[in-house]
Amino acid sequence: MEIVVCIKQVPDTTEVKINPETNTLIRDGVPSIINPFDENAIEAALQLREKHGGKVMVITMGPPQAAEALRAAIAMGVDEVALISDRAFAGSDTWATSYTLSQAIKKLGKIDLILCGKQAIDGDTAQVGPGIAEWLGIPQVTFAVKIEINNNVAKVERMLEEVNEVVEMPLPGVLTVVKQINEPRMPSLKGMLKAKKTEIKTLSAAVLEADPSNLGLNGSPTNVMKIFTPPPKGGGEMLQGDASEMVDALIGKLKERKTI
Repeated sequence: MEIVVCIKQVPDTTEVKINPETNTLIRDGVPSIINPFDENAIEAALQLREKHGGKVMVITMGPPQAAEALRAAIAMGVDEVALISDRAFAGSDTWATSYTLSQAIKKLGKIDLILCGKQAIDGDTAQVGPGIAEWLGIPQVTFAVKIEINNNVAKVERMLEEVNEVVEMPLPGVLTVVKQINEPRMPSLKGMLKAKKTEIKTLSAAVLEADPSNLGLNGSPTNVMKIFTPPPKGGGEMLQGDASEMVDALIGKLKERKTI
């Protein structure tokens, strides 16, 4: 199987800073990690390779520092990586990001399966995986918790709010996975040595032959009016007394605030 995993490098901190002019995250100087859901996608791809053979390639779109996320993926055991990086991609929303990733995937040749984490912890939109499928015109299944491949068909158990659903999807297709699907493996010493030595291939806008009108901030139809870090919550108030006294006090305070 030829599997592509799309990952994202996200801030490893709650102290996120916002660019007030572009309303985008400032990533320079901020510690970063692979988006946790994407680690599960990598692990799922590696397990499928172990069962069916083939190759796992990981790609990410971002600034040059995103190469470190790709090195972490190499240390986990993936076969190839590529960094999609160009100033033309800066400020992309999920529309422009999924378009750019789809253009990169087209350049990779025949692909059987594309895996993504269900969402990124910095944006929480869960839109990029489905967007890639739409741009490529292939089927998709979201929230996968179990994947079986047989005769070019993926049998997928997907997690819903109250029950799990089992569906089948012809390949090639896109799957987004949840954390419950597996436990990502730790990097191996051999993998870490390989990661250190590997030269990261970079794909620019020119290499992708992408439509400039779909790239970056100018190609993003989403208009973010304002983005900010919410203020920290207050410490609250501790009620005193026995259970009946605290219940009476709580009811009184709720009435004062006209909550009840």
